[in-house]
Amino acid sequence: MPPGGGLDEAVRAAAAGARRALRRTTGQLDVLARSGVVDAGAAGLCVVLDALAAVVTDEYPERYEVPARTEAQPARDEAPQTAPAAGTGPGYEVMYLLDAPDGAVPALRGTLDGLGDSLVVVGGDGLWNVHVHVDDAGAAIEAGLEAGRPYRIRVTYLHGAPGDGQHAPCVGRAVVAVTAADGLAALFEGHGARVVRREPGAVPPLAVLAEAILAAGDEVAVLPNEPEVLALAEAAAERARDTGARIAVVPTKASVQGLAALAVHDPLRRFGEDVIEMTRAAGATRFGHLEVAAGEAVTSVGLCRPGDVLGMIEGDVAVIGDRIADVALHVLDRMLSGGGELVTLIPGVHAPPDLAALLERRLRDARPDVEVGVYDGGQERLPLLIGVE
Repeated sequence: MPPGGGLDEAVRAAAAGARRALRRTTGQLDVLARSGVVDAGAAGLCVVLDALAAVVTDEYPERYEVPARTEAQPARDEAPQTAPAAGTGPGYEVMYLLDAPDGAVPALRGTLDGLGDSLVVVGGDGLWNVHVHVDDAGAAIEAGLEAGRPYRIRVTYLHGAPGDGQHAPCVGRAVVAVTAADGLAALFEGHGARVVRREPGAVPPLAVLAEAILAAGDEVAVLPNEPEVLALAEAAAERARDTGARIAVVPTKASVQGLAALAVHDPLRRFGEDVIEMTRAAGATRFGHLEVAAGEAVTSVGLCRPGDVLGMIEGDVAVIGDRIADVALHVLDRMLSGGGELVTLIPGVHAPPDLAALLERRLRDARPDVEVGVYDGGQERLPLLIGVE
């Protein structure tokens, strides 16, 4: 019981604490995390405590909703009570958790109700579980963004399942690449990949990536091109595999690795062999980049201050300097110290105009055996991307 409080305060605190604990259950069990839901038993306990608080305090809300989906409502991995015939009804099941004020939910319900059917929006106290069947999965996600912050987004294609003879909406071999910059997007598209755009420093919505994979073909290699996108790409691939498609995520952690993988992509090979070759090419590509420090921080090579140029090699700070050109030369020397036959340089928007030419001259003089490729990446945040194969 809170210090100095009576029974009213105790039951209010218990009910509020239970709801806070309920939010955390999704991340405490793998099965709940995969389904994007909270624990059903914990949700039931919340109902009991809320009812107790209402009786003790004589405070009854005008509207009360179950704080999470209960077992009476179909979970993601459970078969629905009445499944629609294949090829009929909305094409996608969209589910997500939503942080949003209670007042935003009626408008969300109205929007989603106009988009599809099988609508369920349950929750309260700022946490909601959303489920709907729609043809436009992106619009369902956008509705959640207008209401609050959707997360643990899941999109499932409804008109097919493994073993039932159905396939993804599009057939054929394809590569899907994720990137944030215009120049990089043009590079990937020029090599035949389908591009999913993301905001700089962010990941693309799961629904968008899953839809892109489904639309690409029934044999798709996915290039995440950022460590932060890798887990999301695996989740999107898993959704697409529910349709019977063959999806492989090539674990590219940088755009230069993605370009190396795409360079050896051969749609005439068997899919498994093609993925192996792409993965091998990506793994054989060392990657680095330059960035400008936004604040003071302690790194593995010392203290950096705002405005310092950081030379990064495979995610670790290798050098701190004042000038982009000097740091770039140091990073190149370090990356080539272990050997290399091909160097890829991708200047960004804020790179000095003569940076690529300077680096090419240095490589011609010091390493005439190394081939150099220079491409305009158009990235905003990183002045230079470097790949060494």
